[in-house]
Formats: sequence, structure tokens, C-alpha cells
Amino acid sequence: MEMVQHADLQTPVGLVTVTATKGAISRLSWRRSGPGQASCAGSDGVLVEAVEQITAYFSRRLQTFDLPLNVTGSAYQQLVCAEIAAIPFGETRTYGDLARRIGSSAQAVGNACGANPIPILIPCHRVLGSSGLGGFSGQGGVETKVALLRHEGAAGLLI
Repeated sequence: MEMVQHADLQTPVGLVTVTATKGAISRLSWRRSGPGQASCAGSDGVLVEAVEQITAYFSRRLQTFDLPLNVTGSAYQQLVCAEIAAIPFGETRTYGDLARRIGSSAQAVGNACGANPIPILIPCHRVLGSSGLGGFSGQGGVETKVALLRHEGAAGLLI
């Protein structure tokens, strides 16, 4: 049986739940209600570290996450997530940029971004459309994407 553990954390973009499976982060999702403080009682070290790193990110003390990640999905999904994860803090790429790098279509990259199971840690908010923001699958949609880009100082691209 697979050991799955969760930690809740209040962030500037809402209450998030981080999920770990087999010692690696496998999901980050938004919750509508729950505790307002970080909660990871009984959790393994990777969740404790994830909460610490996410807190440091939102406190402007961390720009690059260093956590073991387990991206579920097809080999293509994993490839796109790896490309997204390589985009530096405060920088953006377009769906087309990533598509050219991996020999795919921008629409397929956009679909894979929308299915990213670990947003923020795999920063799909840094991927934009060629003539607009594109979407964001997390709670708050595009507003959350804009908030994350502003947090990273990349919002100048939006003006």
C-alpha cells in the first residue's frame, strides 16, 4: 500500500495542500477552507521541507525549490513539467517557446501545463500565451497566475 501524506499551508494565493507519495511531492492543490496555519503533523520530512520552502518562497527568501518531485502522467507530461521547472524565477516563456524546445505544438504544451499536478513548485505560472496570459489551473485562475508573476517581479511583462 502506498503511503500518502498531506500538509496544509496558508499562502498569499490561498490555502494549499501539498501531497507526498513515496517520499516525493506528488501534488499541490488549493482548498476552499480549513486551518489557517501550516499543518503537517505526523508528516515525513519531505512535507516539512516543502512547507518550509513554500513559506520561504512567499517570504522572498527562496527562488528555487529543491524538493523531490513525482510527476504522475505520461512521459510527455513529465517532459513538459521538466521544461517548466527549468524556467528561472522571475522569467517567463511562451507555450510556443516550450513547444519548439521539445518538438511539439503549443496547444499540447498548454494542455500539459493545465494538467500540471504540482503548480507553484513546477512553475506553470511562468508560461504565457504568445498574445496573452494563457490559463492557470489553480484556484483563482488567471488572478492567481498574475499574483505569482507579480510576486516574482515578472509582472512588468503584463503591463
